[in-house]
Amino acid sequence: MPPRPRSRAHAAASARHPRERGQALSLAPILRAIADENRLLLIMLLGQRTRTVKELQEATGLSQPLVSHHLTALRKQSLVTVTQSGRSHEYSLCCDTLAESVRLLLDLTTGDFAGDSATTTEEARDSR
Repeated sequence: MPPRPRSRAHAAASARHPRERGQALSLAPILRAIADENRLLLIMLLGQRTRTVKELQEATGLSQPLVSHHLTALRKQSLVTVTQSGRSHEYSLCCDTLAESVRLLLDLTTGDFAGDSATTTEEARDSR
């Protein structure tokens, strides 16, 4: 059962954009998972290469239980995968798309996006 709209305006917006509403509902838990600073750091490190919990612990300075806790949250959203390697587990990102998305978001912090030749919002909208 879908969530109950909070207002008439909200209900009207939902009715006008059902596909976008569904996409937003699907995307929100993923964004919540990566919104945590420690989880984002783990994603950035895993974007470089596959790592064990111990390697992530050493790279971040976080405790082993805390690294495992954050990896569990990322696994629940299918953002990282784990494979057994002998007695340890190796973690990697689910896909290159996630690593690239994080790199693009990092551009927001440096301002690198301002001068590049990426399409504008209007150009992107017109191409649909």
